[in-house]
Amino acid sequence: MEKQKKQIGLFEKYLTLWVALCIAAGIGIGYFAGDSIQVLSNLEVFRVNIPVAILIWLMIYPMMLQVDFSSIKNVGKRPKGLILTLVVNWLVKPFTMAFFAWIFFTKIYAAIISPEQAGEYIAGAILLGAAPCTAMVFVWSYLTDGDPNYTLVQVSVNDLIILVAFVPIVGLLLGITNIQIPYDTLLASVVVFVVVPLVAGYITHKILIRKKGGIWFAKIFLPKFKPVSIIALLVTLVLLFAFQGTNITSNPLIILLVAVPLVIQTYFIFFIAWFGGRKLKLPHAICSPAAMIGASNFFELAIAVAIALFGLQSPAALVTVVGVLVEVPVMLSLVALANKWKY
Repeated sequence: MEKQKKQIGLFEKYLTLWVALCIAAGIGIGYFAGDSIQVLSNLEVFRVNIPVAILIWLMIYPMMLQVDFSSIKNVGKRPKGLILTLVVNWLVKPFTMAFFAWIFFTKIYAAIISPEQAGEYIAGAILLGAAPCTAMVFVWSYLTDGDPNYTLVQVSVNDLIILVAFVPIVGLLLGITNIQIPYDTLLASVVVFVVVPLVAGYITHKILIRKKGGIWFAKIFLPKFKPVSIIALLVTLVLLFAFQGTNITSNPLIILLVAVPLVIQTYFIFFIAWFGGRKLKLPHAICSPAAMIGASNFFELAIAVAIALFGLQSPAALVTVVGVLVEVPVMLSLVALANKWKY
């Protein structure tokens, strides 16, 4: 019997198209609304835009519902895959992202981007590089026949490490770029956009499974809740590009320029993790998700922190949003590569 071909969901398959449409809508709104859009952008508390903060929280919370920390107790049985994930995500990826961003924004693009702007573009890339994927990786793992339970372990451990490693790594790399770091804002962002939704998701997960059971939670509740995250993501993109509308229409090539180092970084990290996994003799079902987690990003967190640190209209925020635009087509190409190289 021929094995049924796995299919990506309609939204995930065309995510780049939806993102592009939202970008176009946002730029159009920003262009035609002019200064009146500032009414929304000025709704801030401690430098955090309230409408965008609510939307980002709605993006992240549904992802945290999937995290099952009870699965971590079995990690000692097959530690090599997890070790590979942690080394690539926390000892390699943030630093290579900073390096590629530095090369492009301060050297290759030096004639068209000012040093001040370059610093913020680099900062946005650093925020992406320091936040490994926690949501879409389940899709990439599924499409490459990854071990779903082991993928869950990898994601759960990464979420715990984000709590303690994200701020120091971002602080270190932003310090290297000579950007003044408001640590209070950085810490507050991690608490608001990681700790709170993680705790809320964990409590919700436990309560609902106890009352309704694991099958109901996985098959009925999560699929119904998924559109919340999707809609929040798309509305956030419309708002972000509405606030960025004037900057982009005055320099339309900037999205392409930003995309180049992000794409190079994604392929580079995938190859490091993939061939590292082969060297460690990991089975394909573990090696593939490990490579996917490293290659993709927790862009929701990166967007939130970029906005909190640098503002809605900053180059840093723009980089994190472009990360959403390029991620899906690049990751789908890596899914095809992983399946072609399946062993």
